Amino acid sequence: QVQLVESGGGLVQPGGSLRLSCTHSGSISRLFPMGWYRQAPGKQRELVASITSSDNTNYADSVKGRFTISRDNDKNTVYLQMNSLKPEDTAVYYCNTLVFTRAWGQGTQVTVSS
Repeated sequence: QVQLVESGGGLVQPGGSLRLSCTHSGSISRLFPMGWYRQAPGKQRELVASITSSDNTNYADSVKGRFTISRDNDKNTVYLQMNSLKPEDTAVYYCNTLVFTRAWGQGTQVTVSS
C-alpha cells in the first residue's frame, strides 16, 4: 500500500521555478506535521521545509525566502513551491509525516543546471 507519492520534479535552469506535489493516504491525519526532505547521492536526507496542523511553517536556512510549503487537507496533498532555484538545490525530493513516519516514497528528481 503506497502512502506517499511525490511528483512535479524536472530539469530547470538556475533562477527557474518548480511546484512539487505530495499526495498521501487518508490514514495520515491532518493533525500530523508534514515535511519536505531532499537527498543528493552520497549525502544524508535533510529536512528543508515543514508545516503543522495550524499551518505554521519552518524552513532550512538554505531555502528560506525561496521555497514555500502549503497543504490542502481536503485533497490530502502537500505542496512545495520552489523559486529562484540554484544548482545546489539539485536532489531527490521526498515528503513524509514528521511523526509516525511512513515508508519513504520514490521521491521526485529536481535538477538545476545551465
